[in-house]
Amino acid sequence: MKKAHTFTHTVRIYYEDTDFSGVVYHAAYLKFFERGRTEALRASGIHHSELLQRGEPLAFAVRKMTTEWVAPARIDDVLEVRTRFAGAKGARMFLDQEIWREEILIARAAVEAVSMSLEGRPRRLPADIFEKIG
Repeated sequence: MKKAHTFTHTVRIYYEDTDFSGVVYHAAYLKFFERGRTEALRASGIHHSELLQRGEPLAFAVRKMTTEWVAPARIDDVLEVRTRFAGAKGARMFLDQEIWREEILIARAAVEAVSMSLEGRPRRLPADIFEKIG
């Protein structure tokens, strides 16, 4: 397996992302992690719209996610979502993600995603996708 590359995606915190006190609500981080994974796939040449147009359409779903919140983020913060493909096996791919505000770690997640048919059955990662994520 080649050395893993870390992909970055910038997110600005808006009012809608926060609770009544201006601190980012914990569930908003799931959206930020999702955007980071989507942009990492896109940067690797994997586009969700193209996956749906394959001979055998393919989609990804999060199977398991372990999340740790380390420090609060607040309204108007600019955060960097860092995503690294940590491996793949069969229908599963593993990703490590972190959210940073400058030099401060805000949150991290270990993600297991599964590739599946549109009927919801697990499907082995096609060779071309496996190669792109390393």
